[in-house]
Order: sequence, then structure tokens, then C-alpha cells
Amino acid sequence: MIKIIKLDHRPLRDKRITTHCALVSRTFGADEFLYAGVCDKELEKNIINTNERWGDLGFKIKFIKEPLEFVKKYKGNGTIIHLTMYGGKILEYIENIKKNKKEMLIIIGGPKVPGEYYKLADFNISVTNQPHSEVAALAIILNYINPEYLEKDLFKSNIKIIPNKDHKNVINLK
Repeated sequence: MIKIIKLDHRPLRDKRITTHCALVSRTFGADEFLYAGVCDKELEKNIINTNERWGDLGFKIKFIKEPLEFVKKYKGNGTIIHLTMYGGKILEYIENIKKNKKEMLIIIGGPKVPGEYYKLADFNISVTNQPHSEVAALAIILNYINPEYLEKDLFKSNIKIIPNKDHKNVINLK
């Protein structure tokens, strides 16, 4: 079970970033996307609609009112990974992370992540020590953890893209 928690969602400022984090989580094999900050029913509705059209594999989205308390309660139930550009390099830790794939919580930040999250994490990981997007970092670590999601068509969707180098080719399966 892989859960992602996005800290400090602000709908007016972060709508697309948080949506993209949820979509990456879903597509690369996470089971649940949790978000904190401001509750955003429109975000939740968009992800549910995506599940309905493209297949869901049981993927869930949920608002968490007290993210720090959630992470504290999770401690000891699985591996906690905090994605931060200040962390250790992913290639040095990925094999240990993959060994603990069964139960995992991946924390992705907001504007300023309180130090308590760094202390609670089993791994503070960076995909690069240069400024970058949490969307990119999340996609990279999930690809390392679940490479099969790029290789197989696991989703039972109502629509399907037929790969084509010249134009869009989408078929309706329903």
C-alpha cells in the first residue's frame, strides 16, 4: 500500500500542481492520495472523474485536516519517505526503499515543510539537489518503485489511447 500526502494545498495557487501530483500518484501505482491545507472538493471530483474514465485500480483521494498528526500515527506502520531537495540522493537509497514497498507513505511538501516531518521520515530523499517540482520528484520515485506501471496497461478504462507518432488516436471502449 503506497500512500502519498501533499502538504499545504492552496486551491487558488496550487490547483494544477496538486492535481498533477494526484494524477502522477494514480498513474504510477500509489493506492491513495491524501492532501492537507484547504479542502478542495473540485480537486477530489476531478480525480474521481479521471478514475471513472481511465480506470481506477482502487485509487482513492482524501483530505487530511491534521497532516502532522496523521504522519505521527502512521509512524511504525510502514516506511515514511519525505521527498525534499535537501535529502540524500535517491540512487543511494532506492534499493532499501524498494525492500519496504509493502507499506509506504511518501510526503511531498508545500512552501515550507516544518522540521518535524524530516524527523519523522525514515528517508529524506532528493531526486536532485537543485530546485524542481514535487510532481517531477514524485514521478521519479514512483517509477523507481513501480516500473511495471510504464510497461503494462493495468487500468480497465472506458477510453484508450492508441499510440501514434502523427496524431491523436483515442477510442471509446464503452
